[in-house]
Amino acid sequence: MDTIQHLLQLIAGLGILNVWLLRYNQGSPYRGGAAADMKAEFANYGLPNWSVYLIGGLKTTAALALILGLYFESLIVPFASLLGLLMLGALFMHFKVKDPLKKSIPALLMLVVCITIIALAG
Repeated sequence: MDTIQHLLQLIAGLGILNVWLLRYNQGSPYRGGAAADMKAEFANYGLPNWSVYLIGGLKTTAALALILGLYFESLIVPFASLLGLLMLGALFMHFKVKDPLKKSIPALLMLVVCITIIALAG
């Protein structure tokens, strides 16, 4: 089971880092509303500009902590929990702007991954 948990930690960590570091200024069929990049997505949600940096910082920190959790087990549950809560927030934002279900799939899958990591780590 450790192998599955470790794989999920890598998937979650690298997936979040991909979105926030490599694809930050790029469009995606999963961005909220008709946003062309991350800042526009947060604007579509009606969130202030500073929230992009706060949420991005929390998500990238959680992603790095999940990867480091391969070596430091004490990081796993707190940061998988944080990332899961942030995914709940993302789902709420998609719902708020009445996005089609398709746009919520990545956040929903990441939430399931975080819940599974927590269950396996416990």
